[in-house]
Amino acid sequence: MRRRRPARVSRISQVAVAVATFALLASACGETSSDAAKDDNGNGGKGKGTSGKYDGKGIGLAYDIGGQGDQSFNDAAYTGYERARKDFKIGGVDMEPGDGESSADKTQRIEQLARQGYDPVIGVGFIYAPAIQEVAKKYPDTTFGIVDDNTVKAENVADLVFHEEQGSYLAGVAAAKTTKVKHVGFIGGVDIPIIHKFEAGFVQGVKSVDPKIKIEKRYLTEKPEEGGFASPDKGQDAASGQLEAGADVLYHAAGLSGQGVIQEAGSQKKWAIGVDSDQYRQKALAKYKKYILGSAFKDVGGAVYDLTKSVVDGKPMTGTQRYDLRSGRVGFSDSNPAYKDMKDIVAAVEQAKKDIISGKVKVKTRP
Repeated sequence: MRRRRPARVSRISQVAVAVATFALLASACGETSSDAAKDDNGNGGKGKGTSGKYDGKGIGLAYDIGGQGDQSFNDAAYTGYERARKDFKIGGVDMEPGDGESSADKTQRIEQLARQGYDPVIGVGFIYAPAIQEVAKKYPDTTFGIVDDNTVKAENVADLVFHEEQGSYLAGVAAAKTTKVKHVGFIGGVDIPIIHKFEAGFVQGVKSVDPKIKIEKRYLTEKPEEGGFASPDKGQDAASGQLEAGADVLYHAAGLSGQGVIQEAGSQKKWAIGVDSDQYRQKALAKYKKYILGSAFKDVGGAVYDLTKSVVDGKPMTGTQRYDLRSGRVGFSDSNPAYKDMKDIVAAVEQAKKDIISGKVKVKTRP
């Protein structure tokens, strides 16, 4: 079982400190000390040796802002990491971002993972694009993956991206069919293009049901480093404002901040719609789960698993890997029994899903 770290791994500024940190983390993740200590010179991170069999040390996973335990984006990645390690019987190490860290810190984290021999090395979030662009050139025999970015182009890099707007469209249909006051809300973590996709799909889905429904919109911060994805208090404040304005169904795309959205909606006995993970099943949100209508999920864990399997099999995935409703890696979760009992809403969401897959409905990526 993975040990919960009391604090995130902070900035790594010296190689000696980095190596020691990796040894500690690897031990926490179930590796032996010899696994963690061997080969700091890049050997062993080749993916497959001369025999053609996998000889990497396992998966190297670097989390996005909010870290593991966000009940959303990063936790989705962790599920794939954990399942791949178990299924393929390989090692691994997962690392938290430091508070207020620089781009150089991210680059050093990714490079240390590659140097230690982990393969694949995966950055969870577009913030790792510059780091992976730089480090992938130095380690051409290691496979790198980056989630939510398709700008890194290299023979040993897989860009793992999703049609978030499609799942958000389904969330919009569900919200529009559920609201009793024709008033819903959207809360985005950071005012950036990828979150605009969530907004665009949600708004289009709502309007497809009833163009007259009022939609509250709010972004928590302009930049990621301002805490838009990592501040439940900001999410709670935004949710309180939208509920006070009259909305009775809230959809968030705000990472860890979304916990505050769900808590506030639940405390006021209003509906919330989760994101990325199936948030109805998250233990940290169990107190409010009866008010989680569903979640517009994207299977980040599945993408992490797919990439790892390809490396273990000796046929590493590279280039853009885009997941959508058709692939099953994007969708709307229906874990809440209360949602399943709303037959007309379930039917509307299912019909919207079919229309998107068939091409009848084209979902916008910009508001």
